[in-house]
Amino acid sequence: MKLFMMIPVILFCCLFPLALAADGLQVGFYSTSCGKAESIVEKVVQKRFSQDNSITAALLRMHFHDCFVRGCDASLLIDPTNETVSEKKDGANASVRGFDLIDEIKEAVEAVCPSTVSCADIIALATRDAVALSGGPNYNVPTGRRDGLVSNIADVELPGPTISIPELSKFFAAKGIENEEMVALLGAHSVGVSHCGFFADRLGGKPDPTMDPALAAKLIILCKSNPDAAVFLDQNTSSLMDNEYYKQLLLKRGIMDIDQQLSLDISTSPFVSAFASDSEKFMQRFGMSMVKMGEVGVLVGKEGEIRKNCRVFNNGTA
Repeated sequence: MKLFMMIPVILFCCLFPLALAADGLQVGFYSTSCGKAESIVEKVVQKRFSQDNSITAALLRMHFHDCFVRGCDASLLIDPTNETVSEKKDGANASVRGFDLIDEIKEAVEAVCPSTVSCADIIALATRDAVALSGGPNYNVPTGRRDGLVSNIADVELPGPTISIPELSKFFAAKGIENEEMVALLGAHSVGVSHCGFFADRLGGKPDPTMDPALAAKLIILCKSNPDAAVFLDQNTSSLMDNEYYKQLLLKRGIMDIDQQLSLDISTSPFVSAFASDSEKFMQRFGMSMVKMGEVGVLVGKEGEIRKNCRVFNNGTA
């Protein structure tokens, strides 16, 4: 059990008005159909966070991996069956966790408001609440998403840790996300971890000139003793959602190459410097970028469905 920490929360109470939401989404969508929905989500997330504060990183990863495949439609939550192989089985999703928390939230919401709140909205709301508990912005989440009807492993194409900045920018741009927003979203690594295998190429042979020698020496010892060891991507305030991640990049203390390259590439380095020097700016941009990411490819209105069980389509298939 991890120790619960009381962390100050920055509240942007009026940062995202209804007018900025994607068509069909709105802040307070469930205010009349399920007024307790957001408070139920928050309560369950708070309970889990008090037991395991790493749930923030888990939910951020889940939200990203869901939104960047078929859109934010909870297709990642679908379990595979004997007939179909869902997104969940792709290697890129092998380390995604927190599915049990989404199940717990869904069960609690269904008990009060049956077939009303989508699993896609639960992911978005739970992620926001976990971010706030970790010291990040408590941004408003427009809701009204519907759950998707397709989950296919063949659709999963996610960027790996060795992708170049130009390639990463192209990937995000295809989803309507600009470079500054991309750099802000990667600030989620402030509470993330990576296993040695994802950055081992930076440690072997010739020293990597873009990594702080003291950090490299430390990681070499750690990864030699345990090749599957998990390493905090923010070596200073690893359990806090703050701008320290960017400060570490400016000191050549990025763990994965893609992180360090953010501070070196001319298209992203100005944003790294800006976020490192201005915590409030990072918090604001992070919240706004999370909202924008949460609007990628959403289903609304009569599209899709509202799943009763987040792991299974309502017709019982995957």
